[in-house]
Amino acid sequence: MKVLAITGSSGGHIFPALGFLDTLNNKSRTFLPQEALYTKKVRDKHKDIDVLLVLPKKSITHQVESFKYKLNYISISSIRLSFDLRNFTAVLRFFKGSLESIIILLRFRPDVVVGFGSMVCIPMILFAWLLGMKTLIHEQNVIPGRANRFLAKFTDRIAVSFAQTCDYFKEHKRKVIITGNPIRKELNRIDKHKALDFFGFNSDKFTLLVMGGSLGSHRINFAFLRAVSALSDKSSFQVIHLTGPADYDLLKNSYKDLNISLRLFAFLEPMQYAYSACDLAVSRAGATTIREIIFFGLAAIIIPYPFAHRHQIANAKVLKNTGSGIIIQDNELDSDILRENIEELINNPERIKAMRSSYDNIPRLNANDLLVEAVLSLG
Repeated sequence: MKVLAITGSSGGHIFPALGFLDTLNNKSRTFLPQEALYTKKVRDKHKDIDVLLVLPKKSITHQVESFKYKLNYISISSIRLSFDLRNFTAVLRFFKGSLESIIILLRFRPDVVVGFGSMVCIPMILFAWLLGMKTLIHEQNVIPGRANRFLAKFTDRIAVSFAQTCDYFKEHKRKVIITGNPIRKELNRIDKHKALDFFGFNSDKFTLLVMGGSLGSHRINFAFLRAVSALSDKSSFQVIHLTGPADYDLLKNSYKDLNISLRLFAFLEPMQYAYSACDLAVSRAGATTIREIIFFGLAAIIIPYPFAHRHQIANAKVLKNTGSGIIIQDNELDSDILRENIEELINNPERIKAMRSSYDNIPRLNANDLLVEAVLSLG
């Protein structure tokens, strides 16, 4: 069986695709006891599968060579809805990418094409449909992206991460299945003491994890810096701060005189250590980040990115509605509000415990296996 996976350039698109491919190739992690393990039938189907991963040429800075899958690239970039001279180049790239998509499909001849969202999927899914190939699209966010909404009528299955997303595909409800959002095989829960040792941290201190997505968030970075600068007892907590590449040097200098126990990273590959070590996450609300926060059962302060077609606000509400997350709107974010929330949670371990236990109200879907089974059923 041949499976082609195509995904956009952000970590929020790429990481679910990698989690899916890892599971498809039977390199799965050990799942939680309440999650279903592979059936023998599914394991047997995994034995002889040839996979191809297709990415936009302008992908994020992750080392794609380390993905260990056959890779192809196509020349597609986003077309802006407003008038923009850069759209002329983007349209030309779209037509070039469409031609490249046809060539890849004819050369690889997949049995199933799996799209993980963004414009790069449009020509590949459309041409696969025209060629009579089976197709599946996966939506990571609560509110579907424009590309997946358009492609819904041309695909055999629509896999969604949240039950709320089904409302956006009412015309295609027979195609929709709820799988959840796959995560990478490396993201296993680690004993907290072992995770703290990885960072050289003290097990008696409160651990904060700050992250703004794969590229970082300048707004969160400096609001957090000012917030912790104003905390009275800096010896009571320790910080893992993922800055993104743009702010790393500036933050490194800014932290020098604060006398805070700190581990600063532009990007951290073994995120399982950070998630397992932390008591509270301060984060954006990308779909993959939310899925990982849910998997690790973290108390969280969520600051949704406001310019993402309401995707992140809807994602954040999944945590707020269960009591596991506090939302601070981006336009309301300042160091005082952030400091007050952090300080209240540091001083209230019972509330942290209640926030973490509230994940019992969120279904724990074995997204990796469910998505693999959905794809195999098409082959």
